[in-house]
Amino acid sequence: MNRRQRLVAAALHRAHSWAERAGAIAPGTALGDSFGTLGSGSCIAFPPMSLFGQQHMHIGAGTMIGRRVVLGVGYGPDDAAAPPRGLVIGERCVIGARNTITAHSSITIGDDVWFGMDVFVSDANHGYQDPDTPVGLQFGRHDPVSIGSGSWLGHGVVVLPGTHIGRNVVVGAGSVVRGHVPDHSVVVGAPARVVRRHEPGRGWVSVSRPEDVLPEVSTAEVAAAIGVFQT
Repeated sequence: MNRRQRLVAAALHRAHSWAERAGAIAPGTALGDSFGTLGSGSCIAFPPMSLFGQQHMHIGAGTMIGRRVVLGVGYGPDDAAAPPRGLVIGERCVIGARNTITAHSSITIGDDVWFGMDVFVSDANHGYQDPDTPVGLQFGRHDPVSIGSGSWLGHGVVVLPGTHIGRNVVVGAGSVVRGHVPDHSVVVGAPARVVRRHEPGRGWVSVSRPEDVLPEVSTAEVAAAIGVFQT
């Protein structure tokens, strides 16, 4: 690379970094103020891929949302039937880059929920019952979705309409989730199934092999272990 190319590249990189900082959607920005609620310290990275119906979105404090996300409530920016609290995201959540969350009835995400990248969540799908109409033109039934506080959804998870994920649930990467997922469980697969459940006083017990138990480990014990490894 010659000197001129290096200078052009450096200028473009600086401009890109500036645009990412200046374009972030936060409370006090014009776009941030268009949300139903955008809590203190929350931020949506620039650029989003698609954003509409934000007046029907309510996001708690301290929530970070990655770049190139799709967030939508209703069937488009001018959908008069969009629910007033179609998308509710709690406090201190992390929503990874390239996530898609589209609400037509109700999607509720609790506090301290973390999503990996490329997660898809929707409370509606297309129908297919009419054999003479293209599937893309058939609207499916709305079915609310909820994700409990403290849960973690890995890379590429798909959450289908009607899903209710409990508290402190781990959803393995690439899983396709539908139905009810109990609190304190680990689910994997397509369709997702429970592979471990927490039993108080015993640990995280394998569903298929009850003798396989992962012990409970407190955050204080993890911190101490990390400190040992770092010395």
